Amino acid sequence: MTRWAAVSPIPPPGRLRTLAFATLANTVGSGLWLAGAALFLTRDVGLSPASVGAGLTVAGLIGLTASVPLGGLADRHDPRTLRAVLQLLQAAVAASYLLVDSFPVFLVVAVLDALLVSGNLSVRAALVAAVGGPDGRVHAFATLRAVANLGIAVGAGSAGFALAADTHAAYQVLVVGNAATYLFSAALILRLPACPPAASGRTADSPVPRRGRALRDGPFLAVSAASAMLSVHYVVLTLIVPLWVAARTEAPAAVVSAVLLANTVLTVLLAVRMSRGADTALPASRAMRRAGLVLAGAMVLYAATAGTPTGPAIGLLLLATAVYTIGDLWHGSAGAGLAYDLAEPEAIGAYQGVDGLLSGIARAVGPALLTWVILDGGVVGWAAVGLLFAITGLLAPPLTRWALTTRGRPTRIPDIGPIATADGTDRQKHRRSSV
Repeated sequence: MTRWAAVSPIPPPGRLRTLAFATLANTVGSGLWLAGAALFLTRDVGLSPASVGAGLTVAGLIGLTASVPLGGLADRHDPRTLRAVLQLLQAAVAASYLLVDSFPVFLVVAVLDALLVSGNLSVRAALVAAVGGPDGRVHAFATLRAVANLGIAVGAGSAGFALAADTHAAYQVLVVGNAATYLFSAALILRLPACPPAASGRTADSPVPRRGRALRDGPFLAVSAASAMLSVHYVVLTLIVPLWVAARTEAPAAVVSAVLLANTVLTVLLAVRMSRGADTALPASRAMRRAGLVLAGAMVLYAATAGTPTGPAIGLLLLATAVYTIGDLWHGSAGAGLAYDLAEPEAIGAYQGVDGLLSGIARAVGPALLTWVILDGGVVGWAAVGLLFAITGLLAPPLTRWALTTRGRPTRIPDIGPIATADGTDRQKHRRSSV
């Protein structure tokens, strides 16, 4: 049991464990849908692949508009209850895919789905902040990310049965299964105690937060935009690497499954560990710098697979994926730490909504941008993307110092000497950058 606890992403009993199980239930459904949606909509519903792609793109862009308003709503109301309500609505929308019989109906359902998904991410961020508290929210974020990867892997694997059967009944079971996971998730979320909204922590002499403050916070937008620029890398494994393997390398197509599996396993095992030290803005900005440089190195390794014999190409792909995953995990925890610590305490949801909006825009642009730059540009394209990641990472610390200066906060971490950690070792303790 002790060895399992050391590697398990499931946290000890408490509020975070309850939220982790809710996330696990939710992401099992996400895995089912991610793996089976395209075939359900084309082979069972009868839509063309082009119409599905266009519909999802339009829906995704419209869905981004819900991020900031629902994030702001989570600042003024209990984020636990709000998230549970959104999960129930998502269950209804997920089930309504059973009614899709034409492109217009599909587009309406897809837009509703995208609006709820985008808004729910902002509300989830506010709930994570409430559950984890100022000192534990990045740890909670990383824990839930590890759990989410586990859930998606289980869901995607389970979807294989429906895809193998390739029947109308099997696809309907897949859709119903996805909808049911939202219901389980909502039930688990409601087991959490009510969370006071962030705005309730405002003292009598605190200035009243202005609506839309996050959208006018230039320093925060600059830091968040840098994080969003790095988030373009999210399409590398799921889109660019499979296409690159098929078109430019001697590696067999089956290695793509090994690459995705390696990324999933490493994320589950390392997400929490790699999040340490990114709780506040200055350390998080340095983690963002490391993330940019490491991701740049991964791009170089992927480029090196071009024209390489089969065996070395497979080895390079797996090595590049391990390096990529480390950069990805550093970026995830650093982005969360920056978005939380630079936000106004009474407007965490709104700030998370803005951060999610910028990240969503970057991810929407990412597939077209990276496909053009890398698949058309080859090795030079990989190098260009790597250079972009490196420069973005290097910009993170100065942008963060600027943001802290505008908030009247220190831009250096004073050293207050070594302390004894729980395992008896000495470790340097730094003051929070908000001191």
